[in-house]
Amino acid sequence: MSRLRVSLLLIVFAGLLMLAQGLAQTKPAAQPPKTKEAKIQNAMSAALPGIAKDAAIMDFPQTAGGPMVELRKGTNGWTCLPDTPDSPVNDPMCVDKIAMQFMGAWMAKKDPKLAGFGMGYMLQGGATADNDAPFATKPPAGKDWLREPPHLMLFGVKLAPDVYSSAPNTTRPWIMWKGTPYEHLMVPVK
Repeated sequence: MSRLRVSLLLIVFAGLLMLAQGLAQTKPAAQPPKTKEAKIQNAMSAALPGIAKDAAIMDFPQTAGGPMVELRKGTNGWTCLPDTPDSPVNDPMCVDKIAMQFMGAWMAKKDPKLAGFGMGYMLQGGATADNDAPFATKPPAGKDWLREPPHLMLFGVKLAPDVYSSAPNTTRPWIMWKGTPYEHLMVPVK
């Protein structure tokens, strides 16, 4: 995909997401959703309603390395996941087919082999233990969780380090997990 095409896609998606910026803010997670219906509603809050209403809803594996649990079948090629109970904020996400391939590779700790460009939404924001370490389960000593604003994620695109920094920022895109097979672009929408 050409750099111009990726740039145009970024502009279009950022504009659409800015329209939805009033939908969500990064909020502390009260209690992760427990019931099937609560998990479905939470997962759907990650994306625009037109995507979430027909998306498949999957839950994270119940055991390390286990399979994901289907909560609802989908019809539009998108998959939404509820809040992960391991982070300190409410952080559901919705991803397209290629981004779901990325997520599967990351959860299996395998190199993602993506067939193209993928994207995902986290309109509730999120939290990451370490922007440099894809498998960190807690922040490095003396640091706190990285709090992410509502954002769009782009996967499988060639990222120019002279254009995008790996320093997280709420006012411009940044590269998460730079230099690893899991690097992707985070695009804040507010």
